[in-house]
Amino acid sequence: MRNLTFAALVSIISMFSTLAFAAGSSLQLDKVDIDLNDKASLQRGAHTFMNYCLSCHGASLMRYNRMAKDLGLTDEQVAENLMFTTDKIGETMQIAMRPEDAKKWFGVAPPDLSVIARARGTDWLYTYLRTFYLDDSRPMGTNNLAFKDVGMPHVLWEQQGYQSIDEHGQLSVTQEGALTPRQYDTMTRDLVNFLAYISEPSKLQRLALGKWVLLYLAIFFVIALALKKAYWKDVH
Repeated sequence: MRNLTFAALVSIISMFSTLAFAAGSSLQLDKVDIDLNDKASLQRGAHTFMNYCLSCHGASLMRYNRMAKDLGLTDEQVAENLMFTTDKIGETMQIAMRPEDAKKWFGVAPPDLSVIARARGTDWLYTYLRTFYLDDSRPMGTNNLAFKDVGMPHVLWEQQGYQSIDEHGQLSVTQEGALTPRQYDTMTRDLVNFLAYISEPSKLQRLALGKWVLLYLAIFFVIALALKKAYWKDVH
């Protein structure tokens, strides 16, 4: 029994040591300010998503008409500016590319992005979109600090430009893009904001309803306290 306890203790210590080492060697993620109430940001993020992401990545749990309602857009605005893979406003965000073709071209089928913000986290996504760098050893010519040897090319290179990495792991711009670094950071922040929205669109309603629920609970607490005092006033 003593040997079993000692072995278990050693296993636990080893496990925590491994976790601490992994945490210490992981990439430091950049923080991103997400605001689901910023409809202008969500609209810009939707525009970027439709133009640069939806050709390979679907969002099969999100419907265009739901997005229009939540983002303060009309069905006509969405149909004219944000719908490129279907002409039905009630359809989900699917792609035309077949999974077998995607696997042949990229080595793996691009994942659906419906819940990617919940799976990876917004900070990770923000860091990922900002840390592509040139790598001649990769088929697409680029690699990524947050996702080593990723099969996805740097689809936003025209906006950000190209970055190189030095022996210390520091990135520097070697070819400027159409946007300044600050403008590109804003663009990626808006895109991540939109990805956070489609990962949980009902969160907007929950946030709006939450303040009324708290107000109800506060009023109920006052009434319940008054009832409690009235009930126990003659009990000694």
